[in-house]
Amino acid sequence: MNTAVQTRMAVQTATVYSILFAVSAIHMLNDSMQTVVTALFPVLRDSLALTLSQIGWLSFALNMTSSVMQPVVGLYSDRHPTPGMLPVGMGMSLLGIAGLAFAPNYWTLLLATVFIGIGSAVFHPEGSRVVYFAAGERRSFAQSIYQMGGNAGSMLAPLMTIAIFIPLGQRGAAWGMLLAAAAIAVALYVVPWYRTQLAAYGVPVKRKGKAADGRTLHDGLSGRTVAFALTLLVLIVFARSWYAAGINNFYPFYLEDKFGVSKQTAQLALFLYLGAGVAGTFFGGIWGDRFGRKNMIIFSIVGSAPFALALPYLPLEAIFPVVTVLGFIMMSGFSVSVVYAQELMPRNVGMASGLIVGLAFGMGALGAVVLGEWMSAIGENPIPVIDAVSYLPLIGLLAFLLPKDRRR
Repeated sequence: MNTAVQTRMAVQTATVYSILFAVSAIHMLNDSMQTVVTALFPVLRDSLALTLSQIGWLSFALNMTSSVMQPVVGLYSDRHPTPGMLPVGMGMSLLGIAGLAFAPNYWTLLLATVFIGIGSAVFHPEGSRVVYFAAGERRSFAQSIYQMGGNAGSMLAPLMTIAIFIPLGQRGAAWGMLLAAAAIAVALYVVPWYRTQLAAYGVPVKRKGKAADGRTLHDGLSGRTVAFALTLLVLIVFARSWYAAGINNFYPFYLEDKFGVSKQTAQLALFLYLGAGVAGTFFGGIWGDRFGRKNMIIFSIVGSAPFALALPYLPLEAIFPVVTVLGFIMMSGFSVSVVYAQELMPRNVGMASGLIVGLAFGMGALGAVVLGEWMSAIGENPIPVIDAVSYLPLIGLLAFLLPKDRRR
């Protein structure tokens, strides 16, 4: 084997940790900016007299904007990779954060939230492609580091509520502009390396194979098999995202109404759930490389079902440890699901990433609206609704039907 070939293989198989952690940091900052929206909900509910229905629509605007655009941006970037999208996406989020801090009414809040969603949609597919290049042979691990950054950003929501927004109110969101500036700076560090990788390895390849019966092959799998697997993933993402929509957006209100706890105590329970999810994302990626993507998907969604089903019937003191274990198990399969989709569609990494991650946001957005409207219809009462969504993880039993892993 000649030296040039050896060098090319080394570049393609080595994990580039500096870039991997840099893009994970951008992901953390990006999701922290999205978190500003949800962290403000308890404050906005009082200061602008928002209903639970309006809070659901704000969550819908944030998540649906990013989810609808992510597969579209991913499809475009598969054909025309654009490193400049990384800082541009963060710039859009910067505008949204500025609008959020000084919005005088609900409709201005809604517009600012849309800008933050667009920024996220522009960032995620290109961010996933950077991770794909930097991962080498450790794809589940690399994706878990990337997703762990995003989950760490989401985890900050309850802390922001306790430390910033309850004392400072809506204007405290202006601190989020510093997050956007930091994200732009790190993105400018990543862009030159990313551009170099695209020049060396990232030219889109236009090839299609045909099976004997004329069906299109996706590197050995028929289009029908890929479609079946993606359909199952969609249903699994639906179950996880609707459950997460209930916990992330409304569980603090549930605890306040059911147990009469303070806002700070309710936010602490959410913090434990999200913080454990960060750890679950990290270890899930490591275990996904070792034990298989499909096995981890099954473990994450099916393993979390008993804890989700038990949660509504626990006394207050038992909720905190159980919600911690629940967050760890449920999020252990998220990054693995993205890698599984990428390996189903290895020539459309951006689209596969945008589909699964964007779908998670979109399903969560729809769930927030439906659950919010349901709660408003029964007198602003979150208790029966949160109890009902505890059955959703049972849909994860469909994961047993997924095709076996396709490691490449």
